[in-house]
Amino acid sequence: PNQVWVTDTTELTYGTANKVRLHAILDLYGQRPAAWLISPTETSEAAIKVFNQAAKASGTTPEMIHTDRGAAYTSTNYNEALRQEKVRHSLSAPGTPADNAVMEHWWADFKSIWLEHRPKAQTLAELQEQVRAGIMYFTNQFISAKRNDQTVAEYYHDLVG
Repeated sequence: PNQVWVTDTTELTYGTANKVRLHAILDLYGQRPAAWLISPTETSEAAIKVFNQAAKASGTTPEMIHTDRGAAYTSTNYNEALRQEKVRHSLSAPGTPADNAVMEHWWADFKSIWLEHRPKAQTLAELQEQVRAGIMYFTNQFISAKRNDQTVAEYYHDLVG
């Protein structure tokens, strides 16, 4: 655990036309969500904030983090924050979302398995609650053959006790 993290943002909507960005970090070990954050836009400040939340929640930082080449992740501020924590930054090739396939697949599952089966959030507070509940579901209830038919929590617990 906590050797390699992947991160990305995805757009979510609520109400009639409100848009926000959901930032998330996954530990590649079992695809455990380490942290998440909803912000109005994709910024380096939000990317740093979710990284710091993941580090605090995990009690450590990874050896490496993988991102796409979005402006938040290629910014001087973000890369300086990683450098200060001695975290290597791996970047997807330009225009190659498949290089961050684990995160992209997680987003697809999160949206198709969770969000699409919920009433559309009308307020930001409702959306935040749907996201929180969805992340809890994917951590504590969603079973995957990739994890020997275990949840993320069970798979992670088997290693770290």
